[in-house]
Amino acid sequence: MDASAALSELVELSTQVVEVVIADAGGEVEAARTSGDDRARELATVGEALLAEAAVVRPGQAVERVHVDLERGSVVVVRDGERSITATTVPEPTAGLVAFDLRTVLRRLGGAVA
Repeated sequence: MDASAALSELVELSTQVVEVVIADAGGEVEAARTSGDDRARELATVGEALLAEAAVVRPGQAVERVHVDLERGSVVVVRDGERSITATTVPEPTAGLVAFDLRTVLRRLGGAVA
């Protein structure tokens, strides 16, 4: 399954995911389900920034997931060694379920997420 097909399936099955983007280790967008290319790049950048800031809070520990609640929804980021996936959600999502769905996409693409 390629990244675009995986995201299409995710958005179809997960009613809590609004937008989603997969980025490679360098932050380049591999696939996205967003309103456009600029938004996809913006969301990938936000995901990488959240992971980087979380690493500052937990120095020496690998950061694999970040979840931020906002008034109008959440941002959930999951990373494996090669890719990250960042999603925006509906308000008050079931964060664990969203993270599970995001990890599943990465696994399908060959990422080894614990």
